[in-house]
Amino acid sequence: MIALRALARRHRYISTEIHTLDQELETLTKHTNPALTAAHGVGTVTAAQLLITAGDNSDRLRSEAAFAALCGVSPIPASSGKTTRHRLNRGGDRHANSALHRIALVRMSHEPRTRAYVEKKRAEGRNNKEIIRCLKRAIAREVFTLLTKNVEVPRVDDLRPFRQALGITLQQVAEHFNVWLTKISRLERGLTRDDQLAQAYREWLETSAPKS
Repeated sequence: MIALRALARRHRYISTEIHTLDQELETLTKHTNPALTAAHGVGTVTAAQLLITAGDNSDRLRSEAAFAALCGVSPIPASSGKTTRHRLNRGGDRHANSALHRIALVRMSHEPRTRAYVEKKRAEGRNNKEIIRCLKRAIAREVFTLLTKNVEVPRVDDLRPFRQALGITLQQVAEHFNVWLTKISRLERGLTRDDQLAQAYREWLETSAPKS
C-alpha cells in the first residue's frame, strides 16, 4: 500500500507537470505563429515541431519545394516501363515528416475537403500510401506559407458575446447551420477553425441583430 501510494503521488505530480508544460507550449506556439496553430489538424506539439524544424533550418527555406524536401515529403520518381508513379521519401527531418503525417491523418478523418480528395484519388486507383504522400506534399506547401508569410487569422472571439447579446442559444445556431452543437461551441472558443462557417455565422448574427 505504501508503494502504491508513492506511485500515485508520483503519477499525480508528473501529470500536473505535463499539463503545465503543455499550457506553456501552447502559449508559446500561438504567440510565435497564430496562423499555424489555427490551421486545421495542427495541434500544439505538431506546430511546435514544425516551428523548430523551420527555425533550425531557416537558411534552407528558399522555396516550398525546398521545405518539402527538408521534411522528406518531396516525391521521388519510381516509374517502371509504362507505369508512372512516385514513392515516399525516406530522407529529410523525420520529426517534421511525422508532424505532417499527423496533420494528414486528422484531415482525412475530419475535413470534408480532404475526405473528398481521398475518395477521388481512390477512384483513380491510388492506394493509401500514395494518397498520404500526396496529402503531405500539399500540406507542406500550406505550412511553408504559414511559416514564411504573415497570414491573418480571422477573428472568432467576438462571436459568443455577440450571440449571447442577441439572446440566441447554441442549439439555435447548430440547427440553423445543420451542424453538431459542439462544432459551434469549439468554433466560438477557437478550438476548431472553419473560416467559411465562421463568416456565415457572423453574417447570420448581423442579420439577426435588431436594426437601429
